[in-house]
Amino acid sequence: MKTKNIVICGVGGQGIILASNVLCTAAFIEGNDVKKSEVHGMAQRGGSVITHVRFAEKVYSPLIEEGTADFILAFEKLEALRYLHYLKPKGMIIVNDREVLPMSVLVGAAEYPKDIDKKLKRRGNLLFVEADTPALELGNIRTVNIILLGVLSQFMDFKKKSWERALKENVKAKYVDLNMAAFGKGKEISV
Repeated sequence: MKTKNIVICGVGGQGIILASNVLCTAAFIEGNDVKKSEVHGMAQRGGSVITHVRFAEKVYSPLIEEGTADFILAFEKLEALRYLHYLKPKGMIIVNDREVLPMSVLVGAAEYPKDIDKKLKRRGNLLFVEADTPALELGNIRTVNIILLGVLSQFMDFKKKSWERALKENVKAKYVDLNMAAFGKGKEISV
């Protein structure tokens, strides 16, 4: 099996680390060697968060080289643009159709880019997902990460029971049913 390289990115508090942990666990259950790297410097202040997830029969490094990511799973548009240089030609960008204004924009020191959609489309296959609405239907906006993971799962050959076990192993027991429902909503989104 060829190594799968997945960048998961967003801003602090969006559940990037949890989503990457669930993905890593599912990949491991499926018999893969899995490596992960994460950077979350000012995450608690709404700063950028990125994880690199790599899996295959054997993986030697957790870091994804620029231009080699098969997927970018972005929880926010600007973060997709920020890490676009990791995507391989014709790679897939799955991005929540949401804008979270960074501090520089909030204080008037910068403008939120207006042409993000065009820049993303030029680089790869783009799938915008409206994940906030199904999360609100579930009664918890914090499930957006697992909804987006459900969308990504449609491109993985993992068994349903591997995903279910991965969710159970990474989510607090009282939130497992909610996250299973969120994952199911993501699986239902047309790709």
